[in-house]
Amino acid sequence: MKGLGSDSGVQLRSMPIANLCVVGGCGHVGLPLAMAFARAGISVVAFDINPVAVDLVNSKTMPFDEPEAPAILSQIIDAGLFRASTDPAEVAKADAVIVVVGTPVDEHLNPDTQAVPDAVAALVPYLRDDQLLVLRSTVYPGVTRLVEERLTAHSMKTDVAFCPERIAEGKAFTELYSLPQIVSGRNPSAVARATELFGLLTESIVETTPEEAELAKLFTNTWRYIKFAAANQFYMIANEHGIDFEKVRHAITFDYPRANDMPSAGFAAGPCLFKDTMQLAAFNNNNFFLGHASMMVNEGLPMYLVDRMDRRFELKNLTVGILGMAFKAESDDIRSSLSYKLRRILRYKAANVLCTDPFVTTDPNLVSLEEVLAKSDVLVIGAPHSAYRTLKPKQAVVDIWNLLGNGVLV
Repeated sequence: MKGLGSDSGVQLRSMPIANLCVVGGCGHVGLPLAMAFARAGISVVAFDINPVAVDLVNSKTMPFDEPEAPAILSQIIDAGLFRASTDPAEVAKADAVIVVVGTPVDEHLNPDTQAVPDAVAALVPYLRDDQLLVLRSTVYPGVTRLVEERLTAHSMKTDVAFCPERIAEGKAFTELYSLPQIVSGRNPSAVARATELFGLLTESIVETTPEEAELAKLFTNTWRYIKFAAANQFYMIANEHGIDFEKVRHAITFDYPRANDMPSAGFAAGPCLFKDTMQLAAFNNNNFFLGHASMMVNEGLPMYLVDRMDRRFELKNLTVGILGMAFKAESDDIRSSLSYKLRRILRYKAANVLCTDPFVTTDPNLVSLEEVLAKSDVLVIGAPHSAYRTLKPKQAVVDIWNLLGNGVLV
């Protein structure tokens, strides 16, 4: 471990981590992480306040889609290395505790700076001085220090590390092992123990201060959100002049390394990118014109599409079908999905709106793909699921993803 030799003059805690508790351990971030550590041979308990999710997990059923996860879940439960619980007392039995809770922004785009500190405060009766506490959530800069100060106020000496999650949904059991892990802490003991823990998953560790790590995660998500906004703005400009943006993008990116990361047009949605861009804006006293402009472009894309469709089709007499309601391809996650924003706008403009998704099971208003294809006058691809790629519908299709290969003009 870098910088932690025997001559450092610092007394390190060298207790091995044999038992792990993941708080928020049945969610989209916490559960794959908990499973990966159990797969590595640690005894893991996923603590979660959602009893339905806990029961599903203990019955070897994933509460959401994640490739490879069902087989792994069954294996680690059968091996006696993994279980889920609603009992917070499980925290007291662990050598290390990882906290993974949501950090939303409110309706006024203000971040909830207390979500993680409050979650840790609720764990104080169960935490011990000799434990490692890892904060995994994407947080407002300074939250790690706030957690440390509150633990100190309780006269606790628990090692605190901030190690942000970096995976994308649907790639957990690839990226948990392939991506470098950022590890940060205020003292060498926290860094050393967190490095040892995450070294079970990856050999590539990047050590930083907590403040650097907090900004690294926010900058990463914001950078991606801005890139998507640039592509969506380019799409709108080209589309307004009757030019197919996808053909332009191909000309730009083909065998041209300096531009090969230009994304296609599409909905920049989900529970992270927009939210974290607004967290960063708040951190800079809302003086973040680039972030706010990106929000206007990305959040405005559904309205733009409906306006273009209305000009072309006169929607008031038509039924529109939306194919795909998840926030991304091959996912069942509808959190902050712009397909739902698209549906709300279309309900105002069109005679009727029908929606379908092969992965989403939580929305009772969805109908079958067959019904959407049979009853719709116009189709919109909301999420580019691969199942739609081979469709040959008779209706006009609005396909900003170019999933069908017919271009993106509207």
